[in-house]
Amino acid sequence: MNSLINDSVEELLLEVEKTAVTGSETSQLVVYNDDVNTFDWVIQCFMEVCSHTFEQSEQLSLIIHFKGKAIVKTGSSEILKGMKEELITRGLSAVVTTFAE
Repeated sequence: MNSLINDSVEELLLEVEKTAVTGSETSQLVVYNDDVNTFDWVIQCFMEVCSHTFEQSEQLSLIIHFKGKAIVKTGSSEILKGMKEELITRGLSAVVTTFAE
């Protein structure tokens, strides 16, 4: 089972890297674990707000559960800030971090 999770995590991280915006500034939407939200709710939020597939959303929810946080989307800060606000409205803990490449 751990091998399956590790393979899934690696595939997800590669997918996040592929969708990264090129340029001088990139932002990441980071979601943190909590003891309030269910897996089903977090998965639904990622599907509706971030346009992730069910599989991506499920994998991200597991990463967040076991690691404490995960980068759920990478892109421009303008787009990610709107997603962050929507996730917060839905009860998730999220931040946008921006860094220069």
